[in-house]
Amino acid sequence: MSRSAIQIAIAAGAGALFALGLGLGGMTQPSKVLAFLDFGGAWDPSLAFVMLGAVGTHAVAYRLIRGRPTPLFADAFQLPARRDIDWRLIGGTALFGVGWGLGGYCPGPAVVSLAAGSLQPLVFVLMMAVGMLLVDKLAAPSVRVPASLGIDPPCE
Repeated sequence: MSRSAIQIAIAAGAGALFALGLGLGGMTQPSKVLAFLDFGGAWDPSLAFVMLGAVGTHAVAYRLIRGRPTPLFADAFQLPARRDIDWRLIGGTALFGVGWGLGGYCPGPAVVSLAAGSLQPLVFVLMMAVGMLLVDKLAAPSVRVPASLGIDPPCE
């Protein structure tokens, strides 16, 4: 089995595990997400435990993995090159939060929810794709994200 086939298999397995975790954690149910965001009404804190579990798992795994000189199935680690906070980051974060609050979906759970065959996640994912294409077309060339996955534009 070639190295790229192993990388694809690992990525597919990680994606399937992520999808399973989102489903079991209730993250694919917009009503559960919206109840989590409803601080003034029938607030449901259960998604906080899902998030804490994910952050805790990531923190431990990150420490273990970053202690290695290279990844197991790649030549180098793919880490963001930028660390600055600019208006694009703040605006994108705000837009993400508004979209999550209004629709009850964020990108990962929306894609997983497509498997249910419902119209709502399909519309969400299509509009998300349209938004990504618009940003790519309308953004100045110096701030476009490179085509290669996992690499942020270098600091200027």
